[in-house]
Amino acid sequence: MSAKETVIQKGDSDTKTSRLLVICVDRDDDIGSKAGVATPVVGRNACIDAAQRLALEDPEDADSNSIFAAVKTYEDLVSKGYQAEVAVVSGTEDKGVQGDEKIVMQVKSIVQAFSANGAVIVSDGEDDESVIPIIQNVLPIVSVKRVVMRVSRTVEYSYAVLGRYLKAIAFDSKYSKFFLGVPGILLVIGGIATVLGLTTQIFAVMISVLGGAFLIRAFDIDRAWSHWTKPTPAGFIRVFTLVAGILFILASVTAGVSTVSPQISSSKPDEILKLVANKQTIGMIVSGMLPFLWMGIGCIFGGSLLSSWFKGSIRSITDILRIIVLLTLYPIIAQFNTVVTRDESPFTLIPPLLLGLAVILISASLLFHKYRKKKGGEELSE
Repeated sequence: MSAKETVIQKGDSDTKTSRLLVICVDRDDDIGSKAGVATPVVGRNACIDAAQRLALEDPEDADSNSIFAAVKTYEDLVSKGYQAEVAVVSGTEDKGVQGDEKIVMQVKSIVQAFSANGAVIVSDGEDDESVIPIIQNVLPIVSVKRVVMRVSRTVEYSYAVLGRYLKAIAFDSKYSKFFLGVPGILLVIGGIATVLGLTTQIFAVMISVLGGAFLIRAFDIDRAWSHWTKPTPAGFIRVFTLVAGILFILASVTAGVSTVSPQISSSKPDEILKLVANKQTIGMIVSGMLPFLWMGIGCIFGGSLLSSWFKGSIRSITDILRIIVLLTLYPIIAQFNTVVTRDESPFTLIPPLLLGLAVILISASLLFHKYRKKKGGEELSE
């Protein structure tokens, strides 16, 4: 063999990772707190003894299996010709900085006795593997092995999570009123209907109740209502104006229909459809509905404004702007209805549009200027 070949082979053997330290990490120090074993534990027999003591103290602890897996990894490396050593290091019960510092000091002490040029980390989860960057500052890591028990940790976690959810459904009012209350109402209705012999009608009632519950939860109607009905002056005002506004809106439908009811009552059935589809009829209905409809919407907006004013909320600026927009839209819609029903020129819509736009711009500018000055330049948002 030539001298050049000898130098090349020597360089290859020097760069090969041949001295490996197999490290089993127990970051929360179960081996010390449960089995009373002081770390670091170095050597095959010492690690097996430590794992057996931990398994006897707590058979359900996965760290004992991790230690056995580290010993098995060590034996595999030795059988493949590596110079290897196995050790167990641990942190503290509360983990944290002191525990990680303890792990680093133990690894350094092991490396001083066994000059390894690479490490194999064996752990039972992500928590223990979080110290890998710390160990890497002391010794290069060439492999990481995670031990997963065949009893399936995922099944254990699934049962724990399922139990937590079932407990929340049973005892947390936020969830129980929907997941238990709605089925309870349906069962009560079904039982009463069965006793009364109304089984044919019960299906429609139960579907209606279930659909109503889904709609209430989907659109957060229950939360909105609880927010509106708080026992405060603002809450009482909002409830009163909301009910009054709804009544005005319902009254607008009656007022609109009453404008054409004499014509409908005197018409034949085949003429009613033609009468309703007539644009003059639609215009009369809109004209009758518009005043009460706008009063109902304005009542609701006014209640929101008073509520914000009582609470001193800056959101009152948006409530004022809503009312201004509502007022400026009234003449525009009324004129549009006139254009449709009386065939007037569409150019008659321009004056109310321009006037409404000017009023909105001026009002918004004044209100924003006033509130920015009052709040010291605070940004406003809805």
